[in-house]
Amino acid sequence: MNKKGILIVVSGFSGAGKGTLMKELMRKYPENYALSISATTRGPRDGEVDGREYFFLSREKFEKMIANNELIEYAKYVDNYYGTPRAYVEEQLEAGKDVILEIEIQGALKVKEKFPETLLLFVTPPSARELKDRLVKRGTESMEVILSRMERAREEAKGMDRYDYLVINDVLEDCVDEVHRIIQGEHRKSFRNLDFIEKMRQELKGE
Repeated sequence: MNKKGILIVVSGFSGAGKGTLMKELMRKYPENYALSISATTRGPRDGEVDGREYFFLSREKFEKMIANNELIEYAKYVDNYYGTPRAYVEEQLEAGKDVILEIEIQGALKVKEKFPETLLLFVTPPSARELKDRLVKRGTESMEVILSRMERAREEAKGMDRYDYLVINDVLEDCVDEVHRIIQGEHRKSFRNLDFIEKMRQELKGE
């Protein structure tokens, strides 16, 4: 069967728990997945380390990567660039790992356009009220920023139907297992196994 990895894009509202979900997925199934590290021009938050959560780059360096086509995708969000370095992703896919990109909707749709076989997952809490509560409880941003993120969420919701699967992040452990099942099921889709199908056809001709 197909040995090449699948490119997976995970998006969701700010506060939906994407980061926590991805970390738990990697912890529980380390052999299956590689989490792509995005590059950004925003400054690190408390506890974030360069090369772990993000590659923190200057605007000049980031724009040079754009010019050299070294990014799978990039987008601007709240006056900062975010993008996905190409080399690491391609290397992991060839090694048979499923590579997860955690990026916002604008970048996700660009990736799907360039790479139609990409699997798109959208993570959302069970309700808008829960989303706002999570942003407030995070305690890292002012109410003005939280309201700006809620406004952004209203815009992002317009694109939810362009994703392959919606993932309701209510109970974290259940959500992790559901995402794993979705991805493993994708490996069995016929269009991802054309070499195997052709091999079976050829073998059957000889029987």
